[in-house]
Amino acid sequence: MSNPLLEFSDLPAFDRIAPADVAPAIDTLLARADAALETVTAPDFPARWNAIAQVLDVATEELGRAWGAVSHLNSVADTPELRAAYNEALPRVTEFWTRLGADERLYAKYKAIDPAALNTEQRQALQNAVRNFVLSGAELTGAAKERFAQIQERQAELQQKFSENTLDATDAFAYYASAEELDGVPQDVQQAALQAAQAEGKEGYKLTLKMPCYLPVMQFARSSTVREALYRAYTTRASDQAEGDAARFDNSAFIQEILALRQEEAHLLGYANFGEVSVVPKMAQSPTEVVGFLRDLARRARPHAEKDVEDLRAFAAEQLGLSDPQAWDWPYVAEKLKEARYAFSEQELRQYFPAPTVLAGLFKIIETLFEVAIRPDQAPVWHPAVAFYRIERGSELVGQFYLDQPARTGKRGGAWMDDVRTRWLRPDTGQLQTPVAHLVCNFASGVDGKPALLTHDDVITLFHEFGHGLHHMLTQVNERDVSGIGGVEWDAVELPSQFMENFCWEWDVLQHMTAHVDTDAPLPRALFDKMIAAKNFQSGMQTLRQIEFALFDMLLHTEHDPAQDFMPLLSLVRSEVAVLQPPAFSRTAHTFSHIFAGGYAAGYYSYKWAEVLSADAYAAFEETAAPDGTPSAETGRRYRQAILEAGGSRPAMESFKAFRGREPSLDALLRHQGMA
Repeated sequence: MSNPLLEFSDLPAFDRIAPADVAPAIDTLLARADAALETVTAPDFPARWNAIAQVLDVATEELGRAWGAVSHLNSVADTPELRAAYNEALPRVTEFWTRLGADERLYAKYKAIDPAALNTEQRQALQNAVRNFVLSGAELTGAAKERFAQIQERQAELQQKFSENTLDATDAFAYYASAEELDGVPQDVQQAALQAAQAEGKEGYKLTLKMPCYLPVMQFARSSTVREALYRAYTTRASDQAEGDAARFDNSAFIQEILALRQEEAHLLGYANFGEVSVVPKMAQSPTEVVGFLRDLARRARPHAEKDVEDLRAFAAEQLGLSDPQAWDWPYVAEKLKEARYAFSEQELRQYFPAPTVLAGLFKIIETLFEVAIRPDQAPVWHPAVAFYRIERGSELVGQFYLDQPARTGKRGGAWMDDVRTRWLRPDTGQLQTPVAHLVCNFASGVDGKPALLTHDDVITLFHEFGHGLHHMLTQVNERDVSGIGGVEWDAVELPSQFMENFCWEWDVLQHMTAHVDTDAPLPRALFDKMIAAKNFQSGMQTLRQIEFALFDMLLHTEHDPAQDFMPLLSLVRSEVAVLQPPAFSRTAHTFSHIFAGGYAAGYYSYKWAEVLSADAYAAFEETAAPDGTPSAETGRRYRQAILEAGGSRPAMESFKAFRGREPSLDALLRHQGMA
């Protein structure tokens, strides 16, 4: 039987990939990539873009695709066997990419390429490549270069350990509640908890720290005791504060070592700190500019956030008899205040968002706005819940995607888009390779034969990830490294995802993507109006919470001494920014995967930065919409061409200006969040 990880003619054979396939496939592909590297760095090999691409890029793309399939399975279908195979191969794969990025012979070849002989896309890719060689240590020599490589390998290992601890600490927790303790919790959440306990032959209702269970319990459970138990377990996951056996997943030492290695890496490259390294390929010019941006936004949001807390405290005391609410009470108080103030609850709203109806509505918007068609398609998958689709324009295939919606054990939390392969006019065959994406969420599953019900936040998450997916799949760029999201500045990469979120608040859009789970009735206008009235409920607090994360992240990578405990810095940031202080035992940083395992180190500010771009971009649709609210097809076309199709082939600011005719302004964001 051939090794499925060595088949590249079609989509990955996810149904056939076994842990035993990983080592032999990676051995073969690393050997091929090594041979390709030696070929193109030989003195007599021509310093020409296409010549290098035909040999080296083809070999590294295959390695990237195979390793991408293994990494993906490790994220969504983790087993002890797969984890072992992944961890065995990880150092070797990391070593190769580190060596490739720092190879001075290859760096010299790229510097010798004549930019005049390239098209615009290739010129941008070359410019990025030369910059990335410098950031990857290509100009280092001797002991410094060796140390740089060791740092990369150790970081990859530590980030993987951080991820595993976060997943294991989340999966390990269970609280078996009685029926009384779940008073107030939505029926379908109770039903899922009951089935989970029964599946284990246990009494009661199994509560977990997975979002589809944790969040509704925190919002709706009348029992403060249950809320406290879950809150304490959730906020101490993977930390020194975790109780009993759960303390074995403590990430403290990993965090400290990751921070020390990043600082050492920055010093080797000649920078004062890792924050400076992080912004080199981004839109922001310096950590100082980022910190200034965050503090300015915090200053504007603060009065709104203080008012939010004042309202919560008054409501808790007057209506709920809580004179001194604790951290685990706030989500419950907020939900009750929202119900009282806007006369609706998240639970009532959920009944109108069955997953299949939402998806059909989302597809309709994409088809209308971007002049494409989305059709079901066939591909091998890793779990029966995974669906596969194709996007077409006319009779032409534009791209394809896997959609994996439900939360389950062995699947890491959160939601993300990842590429399976990138649009590329292949230099080896001359054929156009179409892009394929993974879109992954962690929603509740359906119970009792009914479809899964999404919260409005879930709907927003789905639209967000699709925005990333469209950026990857609708690109018209043929050069792999700047195609789709390739080469897009990290602080601009969230523009298309956050842009899509805006549609979740439009009446003419929601009419087509809601149907009550029992009656099929669309969302009533009265409920929509309440939802809109509640749209900016606590937006001041939510903005400050994001700024707290972003500011902590940037200061951690610029001003913090890695040899010291980082908790005092977090407390300092909270005292500056937060309007509600968490309890002393809270350890949210210990599961902050974005910055310790997910590429957002000294870059978490990107969400807020890109939100300015996305709000301003969406304002163009508001300005050109028809009287009934229908978005303008012409504006959709301009957005698609200027932003989505251009991918990373030019600086993000140029793409933004091509669409808006000017630089972005903060006004639209403040207006959208009710803080103008």
